[in-house]
Amino acid sequence: MSNTRTVLCYGDSLTWGYDAAAPGRHALADRWPTVLGNALREGVHVIAEGLNGRTTAYDDHLADADRNGARILPTVLHSHDPIDLVIILLGTNDMKPVVHGTAFGAVQGVERLIELVRHHAWSFDAEAPEILIVAPPAACETANAAFAAMFAGAREQSAMLASLYADLADETGCGFFDAGSVAKTTPIDGIHLDAENTRAIGRGLEPIVRVMLGL
Repeated sequence: MSNTRTVLCYGDSLTWGYDAAAPGRHALADRWPTVLGNALREGVHVIAEGLNGRTTAYDDHLADADRNGARILPTVLHSHDPIDLVIILLGTNDMKPVVHGTAFGAVQGVERLIELVRHHAWSFDAEAPEILIVAPPAACETANAAFAAMFAGAREQSAMLASLYADLADETGCGFFDAGSVAKTTPIDGIHLDAENTRAIGRGLEPIVRVMLGL
């Protein structure tokens, strides 16, 4: 058996590395799962599982792929098990009025993801992994009319996610990290991160991930 620890980063465009300035995708070295993996070094395998537009547990009927995080998660868990730690960084896309539009809805969705991880049919009788809930940085004001309309109300609702996710983590025995404590969204579109801010999330996560993995 391998002694390598496996960390699954389950997220949306913030994990995929969406670059609002290009627009395009950040360099691999700038994406937060890469930064986290480099900081943890040998013995830890960090898997970046990011999909643009992914929600916690809701359908997006305008999407060209299945963006429902709850429906896809069991398949992803089977693809990568055994897993020692699942990092969940989701909720921003739940803020779209067409998806759900509230922080409370995102909390319910993350709670569903926690249940899926804990009740998953893990291979080889493996134990369920630890779970780290990460609150995304709050949305900010933007002059981008399309994004402002798509995420109408998101500034107020997303600002509530950190405290609500922290409460959920306490209630469910998960780890918690507020990405907004180290990173800010870009006013280019009000939602995404520039390269420095996505790198900052990887650096910020390193200490808590070390503790949760017992490194």
